[in-house]
Amino acid sequence: MIAEHKGNERMRIGLRLYVWLLGWLLMLVLAPVGRAEEAPQAPLDMKTLLNEHVLDAHMWHFWDGPYGVLYLPVILYSKDRGWEVFSSHHFFDHHKAVAYKGYAYAQGKIRALDAARPTIWDFSITKNVAFLGILSLLLVGIWLPVGKRYRLNPLSAPRGIQALLEPVVLFVRDDIVRPCIGARADRYLPYMLTLFFFILFGNLMGLLPGAANLTGNIAVTLTLAVLTFVLTAFSGRRPYWAHVFWPPGISPLIKPLIVIVEFIGLFTKPIALTIRLFVAITAGHIVILSLLALAFLFQSIVVGLLGTVVVVFINLIELLVSAIQAYVFTMFSSLYIGLALEESH
Repeated sequence: MIAEHKGNERMRIGLRLYVWLLGWLLMLVLAPVGRAEEAPQAPLDMKTLLNEHVLDAHMWHFWDGPYGVLYLPVILYSKDRGWEVFSSHHFFDHHKAVAYKGYAYAQGKIRALDAARPTIWDFSITKNVAFLGILSLLLVGIWLPVGKRYRLNPLSAPRGIQALLEPVVLFVRDDIVRPCIGARADRYLPYMLTLFFFILFGNLMGLLPGAANLTGNIAVTLTLAVLTFVLTAFSGRRPYWAHVFWPPGISPLIKPLIVIVEFIGLFTKPIALTIRLFVAITAGHIVILSLLALAFLFQSIVVGLLGTVVVVFINLIELLVSAIQAYVFTMFSSLYIGLALEESH
């Protein structure tokens, strides 16, 4: 009887605690976060938020405040004025865009206020350009010492960063490049390793707070795809071009149609490489930013906590996606080059 009484007492205490916690959760969900009436905040503009974090810009915004923005140099050239160099700080007055020297700035683009002016060429150091320089210096700083250690002691056991990267290098060589390209694989291995680690490091660094969306910029992914396209075209042997412009074993009636399809296929391959990497990385950034913005849209602590948990989970998935996209881009690049090197049969 005593044990049964204690069990019922514990059940009642647990039920009261459950009801109390449920009431607090409902109150937090239904009650918005309070703020001073004398300083109402403007509604969150999701379009502006996403554009600032996903698109390129002439400034690097880290946090709010006078010291949270890095204004980058603007470098313009036009026939009537020649070269002009100044800071992008002149385009902003308390975070509001203003005109300067006859130029206007909007959504990462600089245009002349006078529509009759000659074409303006923008060579500015934008956020993505600066991030590209940081990523390039990081890759050079990592691989030069590793390469030097291999040259001096080729048979020594790997240590430090060398021990971390060597399994990845062997994976790219033995599981991607050599199976796809074949006997001439080692000739293209430096390019494939550079491609893989550039995309991998760019994807991972892009997930850091305040980082630029480098590999989610279609200009960057298009440049990588064009490099693969050019290398494939120059590596193509006679059987490869013969299959494109006069495929054997095809009826003469439909051969012209097949030639058109094969010729278009030469350009759809780099387009597919461009779009795949661009969409995968940009979509991940948009999802993360949208989930974080839910707390400000609903103005609820619980929504913010739940959104944070989901964002952590999505970030873990994005780590996997970063590696997968580097693998896929390198694998298809190797496959296209391997097809171009294929002998007649």
